[in-house]
Amino acid sequence: MFLATIKQWLAAGGDVLLPRVCPVCHRPLGGDERWVCRQCLLRLPRTHYEETPFNAMEQLFAGKTPIERASAYFYYERGAPYAAIVHDIKYRHAPRMGQWLAARAVGEMRAAAAGSGDNCMFDGIEAVVPVPLHRSRLAKRGYNQCDYLARGIADATGAVVVHALKAVRSHATQTHKGVADRWQNIQDSYAATAAAAQLSGKHVLLVDDVVTTGATLTACATALHVAVADVRISVFTLAAARLS
Repeated sequence: MFLATIKQWLAAGGDVLLPRVCPVCHRPLGGDERWVCRQCLLRLPRTHYEETPFNAMEQLFAGKTPIERASAYFYYERGAPYAAIVHDIKYRHAPRMGQWLAARAVGEMRAAAAGSGDNCMFDGIEAVVPVPLHRSRLAKRGYNQCDYLARGIADATGAVVVHALKAVRSHATQTHKGVADRWQNIQDSYAATAAAAQLSGKHVLLVDDVVTTGATLTACATALHVAVADVRISVFTLAAARLS
């Protein structure tokens, strides 16, 4: 208890010297608030895709690659206040915020499913596969944010993280490309690793930070299906562009 008290004092002192602020509203975080303030979490623009059969995200993959289920935690709109969460996780060295939010998403979605008597999309997931970064981009950024998202989900579900994919070709960023260019840009960029063999017969969750056209996730899912014919794949992203 004494050590815990010391840690609380040190944390409080750190907040005075370098205040922690919410990335959405930029207000100082309270002592019991982590990463995002309570009010902004309450107003998080949730997609609730997991509550809708054949939702807009699942429609992205129809006819392209077999997907069991797909959902995203909240909506992403470029320039909107909540976009700062994704930018901080991806570019501003705050990947642990993504790990925390991913675990929170599991908890929220499970609670909602239990309340409605439905199955949760995380039920039966045995492995979590993060979308990989090419080694050149990983060296530049220093981390893969999807690894942290996968850890958060694994921590909350008891599934294991399996690095079953690798980026075999560096491609230009997808951020400012149109739909056709995104699909062309991503072709043949991913392949399965030796670790993919352990996914045979399993239901796995493919994880990315943001989905827009589904090009990256389709390429990754296809690579897994080619390597492991009997793998079942569901998809989760922290955020999604408004798809409909």
